[in-house]
Amino acid sequence: MQTPFLDTAFWLTAAAILGLLLMSGFFSGSETALTAASRAKLRNRADKGEKGAEAALNVTEDSERLIGAILLGNNVVNILSASLATALFTRLFGDSGVALATLVMTALVLIFSEVLPKTYAISNPETVASRVARPIRILIVLLAPIVTVVRTIVRGILFLFGYRTDADQHMFSIHEEIAGALAIGTSEGTVDKEDRDRLLGALDLGNRTVEEIMRHRSQIEMIDAEADPSELLAQVLASPHTRLPLYKGERENVVGVIHAKDLLRAVERFLRTGDGKLESVSDLDVMKVAMKPYFVPETTPLDEQMREFLKRRTHFALVVDEYGDLKGLLTLEDILEEIVGEITDEFDPKAERQLKPTETGDYIVDGAMTIRDLNRETDWSLPDDEANTIAGLVIHEAQTIPDMGQVFSFHGFRFEVIERKDNRITKIKIRPLLSLLG
Repeated sequence: MQTPFLDTAFWLTAAAILGLLLMSGFFSGSETALTAASRAKLRNRADKGEKGAEAALNVTEDSERLIGAILLGNNVVNILSASLATALFTRLFGDSGVALATLVMTALVLIFSEVLPKTYAISNPETVASRVARPIRILIVLLAPIVTVVRTIVRGILFLFGYRTDADQHMFSIHEEIAGALAIGTSEGTVDKEDRDRLLGALDLGNRTVEEIMRHRSQIEMIDAEADPSELLAQVLASPHTRLPLYKGERENVVGVIHAKDLLRAVERFLRTGDGKLESVSDLDVMKVAMKPYFVPETTPLDEQMREFLKRRTHFALVVDEYGDLKGLLTLEDILEEIVGEITDEFDPKAERQLKPTETGDYIVDGAMTIRDLNRETDWSLPDDEANTIAGLVIHEAQTIPDMGQVFSFHGFRFEVIERKDNRITKIKIRPLLSLLG
């Protein structure tokens, strides 16, 4: 006569529990690998002809269906294995077998079906994802009807609470993935801060607008189109800029843009065909030399504006608001500087540095310095949602135009106004509050 430990039912049940635990481990590891794998790395492998990587890219396209199928399969095998274990232990140990089965199955599931497979999967997610993608794709097809019903129920419940899911939403964000990788690389010392800033600057162009980096109209060097051509020529030659806006009557009325080379060519032709005397340049019609001004809205994203510059083969645009009023100007160089940093040449005026650290740990900051540039140089994280410049941030937080000597504390920093001209804050002393406490 066979003992309970040796009969066929015992061994079949034990084998079934073991098989279910292995399946649970497969589902857990697959979920971790497919959600943690870098799509960029998978795409690189797929481009090299790796079929498993191509399959992994396909199954992760619909993240909701993927997660639904894996969770359904994982829960079914876990519940079934726990039920079989309870039946087996109850048969062996009576009523006390329920508690014993719970303890044993919890330990087995935790170690062999959760921690072990997930640890292995996270150590090399792209390789594991490539290996499990095809079986998971079969699982998704088999469980598609059930998963569809579950998705409908879940979306209906979320809809009742006012949340609508996006059917095309992916679990992966390329920008966030790259930004996270750069942050980790910088903290570990494998990526230079300058390289990180350049890459993040390029990625961030689509999230920023022309208004944020344009030169304000008060800082634009302009030329009166009705001035004497000889005076205009002298002003163009004295300017460090190659392109200058022309206005008539008032500065808001921009009628053209003069390029230094075009003007010099026109003067050269005028002298050759005329009497050859420089005094006769006063008869030159400057408007015939000027280019038509190119106006852009202040809300245009920087990446879109850069494409427009390249498409139009121009580097210079005047920025207007929704009412058509002049707000400032923008050049292609301004956009490139958001990626590579400040670009200067031998003709640029030597301006005073906008950020000066002091021996006491303070920073003397030009009020016109943008918050983004300050964050970039200091690795701070001052918000730029409500203002573009440091002076604008202080005014926004103070809800007034501060007087010289006033001190404010917000966002973890101490701000002291040390210079003001009219209604403009021109110099601010900034210091992190943590350094004051230290």
